[in-house]
Amino acid sequence: MGRAWKQSYKTNTLKEKKKSPLSWTARLPVVAGALGAATMGMSKSRSCFGYPLSIFFIVVNEFCERFSYYGMRALLILYFRRFIGWDDNLSTAIYHTFVALCYLTPILGALIADSWLGKFKTIVSLSIVYTIGQAVTAVSSINDLTDFNHDGIPDNLSVHVALSMIGLALIALGTGGIKPCVSAFGGDQFEEGQEKQRNRFFSIFYLAINAGSLLSTIITPILRVQQCGIHSKQACYPLAFGVPAALMAVSLIVFVIGSGMYKKFQPQGNVMAKVVKCIGFALKNRFRHRSKEFPKREHWLDWAREKYDERLISQIKMVTRVMFLYIPLPMFWALFDQQGSRWTLQATAMNGKIGAIEIQPDQMQTVNAILIVIMVPIMDAVVYPLIAKCGLNFTSLKKMTVGMFLASMAFVVAAIVQVEIDRTLPVFPKSNEVQVKVLNIGNSNMTASFPGMEVTLPQMSQTNDFMTFAGDKLTSINISSPGSSVYAVTYNFEQGHRHTLLVWAPNNSQVVKDGLNQKPEKGENGIRFINSFDESFNITMGDKVYVNVTSHNASEYQFFPSGVKHFTISSTQQIPQQCKRNFQSSNLEFGSAFTYVIGRTDTGCPELHIFEDISPNTVNMALQIPQYFLLTCGEVVFSVTGLEFSYSQAPSNMKSVLQAGWLLTVAVGNIIVLIVAGAGQFSEQWAEYVLFAALLLVVCVIFAIMARFYTYVNPAEIEAQVDNEDEKKNVKMNIYSTIPPVSQTQM
Repeated sequence: MGRAWKQSYKTNTLKEKKKSPLSWTARLPVVAGALGAATMGMSKSRSCFGYPLSIFFIVVNEFCERFSYYGMRALLILYFRRFIGWDDNLSTAIYHTFVALCYLTPILGALIADSWLGKFKTIVSLSIVYTIGQAVTAVSSINDLTDFNHDGIPDNLSVHVALSMIGLALIALGTGGIKPCVSAFGGDQFEEGQEKQRNRFFSIFYLAINAGSLLSTIITPILRVQQCGIHSKQACYPLAFGVPAALMAVSLIVFVIGSGMYKKFQPQGNVMAKVVKCIGFALKNRFRHRSKEFPKREHWLDWAREKYDERLISQIKMVTRVMFLYIPLPMFWALFDQQGSRWTLQATAMNGKIGAIEIQPDQMQTVNAILIVIMVPIMDAVVYPLIAKCGLNFTSLKKMTVGMFLASMAFVVAAIVQVEIDRTLPVFPKSNEVQVKVLNIGNSNMTASFPGMEVTLPQMSQTNDFMTFAGDKLTSINISSPGSSVYAVTYNFEQGHRHTLLVWAPNNSQVVKDGLNQKPEKGENGIRFINSFDESFNITMGDKVYVNVTSHNASEYQFFPSGVKHFTISSTQQIPQQCKRNFQSSNLEFGSAFTYVIGRTDTGCPELHIFEDISPNTVNMALQIPQYFLLTCGEVVFSVTGLEFSYSQAPSNMKSVLQAGWLLTVAVGNIIVLIVAGAGQFSEQWAEYVLFAALLLVVCVIFAIMARFYTYVNPAEIEAQVDNEDEKKNVKMNIYSTIPPVSQTQM
């Protein structure tokens, strides 16, 4: 679940002792920082237990903001799929577009904070935008907003789509904009000599982030499965999105309350702008002097010497060397961020019952948060020291290579799980096929003859499975019973669909088009009723009503979450008053479909007969844990180590530039998902998983080769060397300037 924030505390303490909070990033990357002397809004902050009192407001603010963001994001893919009704590919595309925007906008936030408003005003301003975005997204999920005829279906879906897109755009601007500011602003609150307290603050900051994301991904899916609504009961997306919106409002209020206690630095200009201008000038100058009459220079950035000093140029050289290694990195994030899209969709086709616990598909993402809390200290305290004792030189770039390999293997495991899921899925008819099953709801044995086969059914029974026929071959079906003549069924079967042939007496039959050509969505269970009485009646199951279930006919499927459901038969004529009218379903699991036949006993009372149309999901969600484990291990050794490496190889005032580059790799990774998912159009999901695993494996090999030729540097030594050379040049110039001019007479 992490990004640039996952850094090793010990490493950063050693490498960034002289730095401001930029040397410490918790879960959110720091793009902007205090890069020079600034004028403070407060001279000295109040303290509590040796810590500035202001940091407690910042920690609470961060907890609420991360709860808001991850709680909303956990619901997003299912909201697109189930509420708006987009298919898997479009839902995945919009999801990753949103995530990409969240990691592009931090650059804008850094520019605003460093060049215009400062960190405090940037956080407040963009948090207001963020809160409005969360509120708009929650409003977009209110079903009754456009359900004018109160049938439970929005009458103007485009309104919901437009509102949700506006809300997500505001959220992307808000969360991305404050991303580079909050942790750096927290570090600004400490005085010189408080390095120990500052380091502990970032540990607390890290825990607040993990606590917020972990709790939100557990709580918001629970809120989602609740039923709510004014005119019709639906999955409660307004509540599930509304709670994160409320937490974002709380985050903003808490942050503003502490305003009088903060140290506030004035904006001092953005180093990223200087870097961009220097690179631009070097390229332009090199293009102007591209002819052979101009001598070549050692490095292309040396063409900026006419305008920029040697120190800045040498610093940018170090940054570009690291940026070059960033080129393969987006592929890792392309796989990593599919936890919230493809892997969540995979979980919808699985059984969420793990022991006594029932897990929702979007709650599986909490596995990553839990494993992060466990694996980070284990890797730092156990694994890395053991590798060092074995005498292995496990450098940062080698760790990152291993992380990419582990992520690739996670998708191999995901593909294996998908193959196992596909084996349990029912076979549905192709576009040129017809599937038929026979259901005998009468009181005598019935025989049905199809082209090339014949089946005999006792009373109240059905064929074992749907029978598949070529659409043009199913020309006739003959029905017979003992002592009766053969009866021919004539029906124009629609190709590409399932049908049920109801038979109950000689010369009496009814063909019903099932309407289910796939497993029920959302992991819900489809239930339809068949009435074997001679009169129509209504059936109420939970908050849903089957209206006018006619005699010897079937209702449409309606869908219910897992568990036991109770239903009542409403009839005023044929059912005697003393008969039982209240029944309960079997224990519904995940992704099944049933036909409930209301039969009639000898006393005239109704009795329930249950027939399975689609078997429930049998592959347990626990099988996703190995792929989450591999991906989390890959994340720990890739993300944390990647930033350690970047910080160790970056000049002192270029940390923000590398943070911006790191965030861009995340954004580009999500764009890769859009391209592959959109262009691939795989008929089998496991094939897409294998493709992503193969792509990352190839990139892993390329990165390993690039890392092999990389030479580690000490930026402080290089900067000192450049400074010494500048001093020598200045001394020489001073010497020449002190020599008096010699006249021609003196010569």
